[in-house]
Amino acid sequence: MAERLQKLIAQAGIASRRGAEQLILDGEVSVNGEIVTTLGTKADPEKDHIKVRGRLINPKLTARKSVYVLVNKPKGYLSSVSDPEGRKLVTDLVKGKGRLHPVGRLDFNSEGLIILTNDGKFTDRVASSKAVAKIYEVKVKGLPNNNAINKLRRGILLEDGFKTAPAEIRELKSTDKNGWYEVTLFEGHNQQIRKMFDAVGYSVVKLRRVAIGGLTIGSLPVGDSRQLSDEDIKAVFASAGKPAGRTRR
Repeated sequence: MAERLQKLIAQAGIASRRGAEQLILDGEVSVNGEIVTTLGTKADPEKDHIKVRGRLINPKLTARKSVYVLVNKPKGYLSSVSDPEGRKLVTDLVKGKGRLHPVGRLDFNSEGLIILTNDGKFTDRVASSKAVAKIYEVKVKGLPNNNAINKLRRGILLEDGFKTAPAEIRELKSTDKNGWYEVTLFEGHNQQIRKMFDAVGYSVVKLRRVAIGGLTIGSLPVGDSRQLSDEDIKAVFASAGKPAGRTRR
């Protein structure tokens, strides 16, 4: 399958995606003997000979083993492989697994389950699927009434013009001052849950993702990680049902 050259170069471990783009612009990359300097150019490593600085990278792509790691992301980490502001990255939490990237996003001030991988096809499949549930535990300031929650369940127009799809929202045990909810989404708009509750007048003070599909965070400590098994990967695409083993903190 044809993919962008900068992505293939990054997958081969030659450079970061941004570094790969610079290699292309500098004329250091060729496909089938022709130098490529246009970003976004695609190549198929099964058919095309791709060279960086004169060296064939196809063997590196063929030998690359797919890696899947579950991370319990702490607050204060960016779901990215680089940051011009120098903030801590979720990829910093996993060492010795080669160059990995996050599957989807979990915003800077949120915590919980995020998957790191070097498998672009897996990432695209999870990101594009409308059948893989993402489940969150949400603490809000104040106690929203049933009317406000029902608006979110039906779908609501956000300030940025995005209309959310219907969401599954289950009330957890709230306190006198804070509402706690389990929110299930099948889409991934930027900071969607925070914006949803803002739209009905309640701010989110804690947000934790606890499951993707049937894969749950379980008892994995914050900041820790574990490699996913084949069964774990299958669970991501299994019917989520009601994942077990989750506890609110």
